[in-house]
Amino acid sequence: MSFLTGALGLVAAYLIGAIPTGLMVGLAFAGTDIRRHGSKNIGFTNALRVLGPKLGIPVLIVDVGKAWLAVWLVPQAAFGTSAGVYPVLCAAAVMLGNMLNVLLGFKGGKGVAAAMGVFLALAPLPTLGALGAFVAVLAVTRYVSLGSIVAALVLPGLTLLLNGWGALFLITVLTGVGVIVKHRANVRRLLDGTESRLGSKEKPPAPA
Repeated sequence: MSFLTGALGLVAAYLIGAIPTGLMVGLAFAGTDIRRHGSKNIGFTNALRVLGPKLGIPVLIVDVGKAWLAVWLVPQAAFGTSAGVYPVLCAAAVMLGNMLNVLLGFKGGKGVAAAMGVFLALAPLPTLGALGAFVAVLAVTRYVSLGSIVAALVLPGLTLLLNGWGALFLITVLTGVGVIVKHRANVRRLLDGTESRLGSKEKPPAPA
């Protein structure tokens, strides 16, 4: 493995993860900076709340798709294969780009859509299991944040069960910790009973 090729690939994966889809969609199609509304996050949930489903759902699709593509495409472009530990390193780079976005002053998303994309590429069965847990919690509570936290806890367990120990399991643990840390304000609101449920929507002011 060429160190330079590998390093450039990781930079590329980081930058793909750092593409602020929600922010770009809000500015381009609604004249709205979603960082000024709702939870002030750039991710899917706030995009859905502020921009509505017509723009929010595409944000989710693009965020999942670009994360999946980065984990598959970067290793292929760099080394002609998606085997080995390098795709896991690319997944870590994508997650860092999403959560610690250099383009936004090292502020970013909460990592849920990005995690779905990278782990659908690396560990589809555990990811689908975690997605099922997310959907079940969301259906019962309508709390996206709680579903995300539960999924972040379920994914490492299923990965260990189905794929065993190794780099993949380690990155699911680190990602889960990152997702939960990013949701710490949501945890406080859940405990206080002030967390917004899915379906609530803030209407932004009309663009100037």
